[in-house]
Amino acid sequence: MRNAFLALLTGGTVVLAATAAARPTAQEPKAEPKAKSLTVRWFGQSFFQIEDSAGRPFAIDPHAIPAFGRTPVRADFVLCSHSHDDHSLIEIVDTGAKDARIKENDVYRGVVEGKTGKQDWKLIDEKRGPIKFRNVATYHDATNGMQRGKNSAWVIEVDGLTICHLGDLGHELSDLQLKGIGRVDVLMVPVGGIYTINGEQAAAVTKKLKPRLYVLPMHYGVPGYDDLSGPEEFLSEFKKDQVRRAPNTNELVIPVDAKADAPTVLLMGWKKAEPPKELKEPKKP
Repeated sequence: MRNAFLALLTGGTVVLAATAAARPTAQEPKAEPKAKSLTVRWFGQSFFQIEDSAGRPFAIDPHAIPAFGRTPVRADFVLCSHSHDDHSLIEIVDTGAKDARIKENDVYRGVVEGKTGKQDWKLIDEKRGPIKFRNVATYHDATNGMQRGKNSAWVIEVDGLTICHLGDLGHELSDLQLKGIGRVDVLMVPVGGIYTINGEQAAAVTKKLKPRLYVLPMHYGVPGYDDLSGPEEFLSEFKKDQVRRAPNTNELVIPVDAKADAPTVLLMGWKKAEPPKELKEPKKP
């Protein structure tokens, strides 16, 4: 009677509770939500693929240099810092669609050439889905483009992080260019000299941009492609505990909520190491 009286007062809640008590059911533990992260892959020279937390990939400065394996890379769109073949070979990019070749409408060129061959910047401020990107006008040399022409630095906002790819930067950045780039979480900086800034200059640029999480050296000499200087001059400008070497992988996974007291200078390999092949037992006679 007491239960019935309470049921009347509470609109049947006690009855439902009693029923539940009489027939207990096991409840599945709630799965922890998977932490969001984006993935950065390096394919040598200045060629990167970035895949956001939803699996949307795009590429920057694609090439097909034989020393780096000519790896086809999937991308929904491509950013090119300038028009040289080792930064704009879009044929190496695969969209994953039935007609796999990437369309020109999906290629964003920071530097364009007219019919006369004269270069000019094409200032871009675009959005593809949730990914925003824009370019900042720079030069490929220290003489205002007189030697090698113009260059663009790309600033990409993805998953709440800001990535800056400096292309073939040939000079230290002006205060106006530093302001144009703004806050940086991950910096991709050329360090090999000759065609770009050298290691010492690249370190100075890096320290002015103050990337929060990672510095990824690019465009430097590697075995089989050693007409550029190696990365050691650049690395020597940082504390040893800031430098990390990961020669057996070209992949970096960054949690979107990552925090750091100081950036890590990460020297990646340009391809992911293949797992060792399993040894097969010899056939019995």
